[in-house]
Amino acid sequence: MFFNFQEQHIYNIRAQVVEKRSNNSKIFGAHVKVSSKSPLSLPLSMIKTRRLEIRKRIALVAHDNKKKDLIEWAEFNKTVLSKHELIATGTTGKLLEDQLDRPVKKFLSGPLGGDQQIGAMIAGGEIDILIFFWDPMEAQPHDSDVKALLRIAMAWNCIMACDRSTADFVLTSPLMQSEYLCTIPDYSGYLKRKID
Repeated sequence: MFFNFQEQHIYNIRAQVVEKRSNNSKIFGAHVKVSSKSPLSLPLSMIKTRRLEIRKRIALVAHDNKKKDLIEWAEFNKTVLSKHELIATGTTGKLLEDQLDRPVKKFLSGPLGGDQQIGAMIAGGEIDILIFFWDPMEAQPHDSDVKALLRIAMAWNCIMACDRSTADFVLTSPLMQSEYLCTIPDYSGYLKRKID
């Protein structure tokens, strides 16, 4: 009946839709029964999405003590990664290019602004997936940049993996092989808030 998991997910959401006749709402203006803070509580016609194409834009970032793990993971997944656009911070990007024998779009090193460049691309909808092998056992001189990057990825509903197991699940998901509509949070209330 369904072509992919996303179609089934959309079907399940629409199955929860309740038509509000008292407000003269049409089915497209009906509301989903979920938390009022959920974007799904908006009228279906107002939910904003971003299309992730079949060829995903994947950012790869790793702290020094995790670079070896990321390179090994990328080498193991070389065939799958070859179908996608790769973006990385400085040193990690160079190591990936050498190991995978393919071009990687490189930014500055993380502590020199590369994390912020990746974050700006996520906020601009230019990165679909963030694979960030960060070191939880060692403080980084740019910890504030690391926290900002993780926060931006969460704020914009960017697919994210911070360890090898999660990265494996993301990369092997059937959704990686098709287009995907990603829900974009509505921050208009925040942007229009009254500041005293």
